[in-house]
Amino acid sequence: MTGWSIVGTISGTSADGIDLAEITTDGHTVGRFGPAETTGYRPATRDRVLAAAGRKGKGREDWPQIAQDVTADHAGAIRAFVDNNALQPDAVVFHGQTVWHDPKAGETVQLGDPQALADDLRLPVIADVRLADMGAGGEGAPLVPVYHQALAKTLVGVDLEPLCFLNIGGVSNLTFIDGDGLLAFDIGPGNALLDDWVRQHGAGDFDAGGAIAAKGKADEARLSEALKHPFLSEPGPKSLDRYSFSGNFVDDMGLEDGAATLMTFTAEVIAKAEGLLPRPPRLWLVCGGGRLNPVLMQALRDRLSGDVVSANDFRIDGDALEAQAMAFLGARLKAGLPTTFPETTGAAKPVTGGKVYLPAV
Repeated sequence: MTGWSIVGTISGTSADGIDLAEITTDGHTVGRFGPAETTGYRPATRDRVLAAAGRKGKGREDWPQIAQDVTADHAGAIRAFVDNNALQPDAVVFHGQTVWHDPKAGETVQLGDPQALADDLRLPVIADVRLADMGAGGEGAPLVPVYHQALAKTLVGVDLEPLCFLNIGGVSNLTFIDGDGLLAFDIGPGNALLDDWVRQHGAGDFDAGGAIAAKGKADEARLSEALKHPFLSEPGPKSLDRYSFSGNFVDDMGLEDGAATLMTFTAEVIAKAEGLLPRPPRLWLVCGGGRLNPVLMQALRDRLSGDVVSANDFRIDGDALEAQAMAFLGARLKAGLPTTFPETTGAAKPVTGGKVYLPAV
């Protein structure tokens, strides 16, 4: 097939690193899956990003400096990735670092300087991938569903539909695929509340393997109250910010019981989301860091209809998927194809998102 070699990049809401992936694609299907890796931010960059995101849109005076730091870290990571893998990409997709997402106010903020990145790399950079969707009345998220749909057609097979791609990063979101039908929305907290809880207690940056939660006991009364959050019952499309939910309902609990309660909350909100779908999926393909937590995966199997498996079981790289998706969106922009739809973001019509930044001559 003809197509472009495109490097996609993204750093999620947990800011735990820059995901990079290269694919060859024409924006319809993927002709070749290239290399992929994750490169950490400099610790100071990550600390600034998390502090900015935690301010929930306030205290914006340091955003320009954070944008410079994010751009510099991406430039170094992309240059090393391209050089080490002997790539000659036609373009790089730069998602930038989300520090604030408030679709009700029509605002989403991804920090970074795509023109400076294009000049540094001497390559075309595609950025601002969410803005056109919000301009058309969409939520600006989730962006990955059109790539999920391409993967379902080329890798999975229609005999397993309806199926759901379930991404569990800082927040959780899903893409429901049934033939040509597509529905997507943010679900609720993914790993963010549990990560924050573990970090607050000096027990690491996350609950590795679910080991801490496995030793605790979830508080059912607190869970029942937390599950009344109105967002959880709203139909999709819908999206949220990493800090739209608070874990303060476990503040007076011990480390292990609090972890068990927050992990169970993540599983319960995903189970609640199943009730918002047109019909129960036969298969859940889990992507993102949550798929590496066996305690969470078992909690999902106990609650969801259909099989719950890691996307890797279907030879889908669960770590690289979102960076690959950014590359795919870049190809769709180059091909003049829509990247978001009324059924995925609530936009008034299908929208082609992104803007090309060419390096200065």
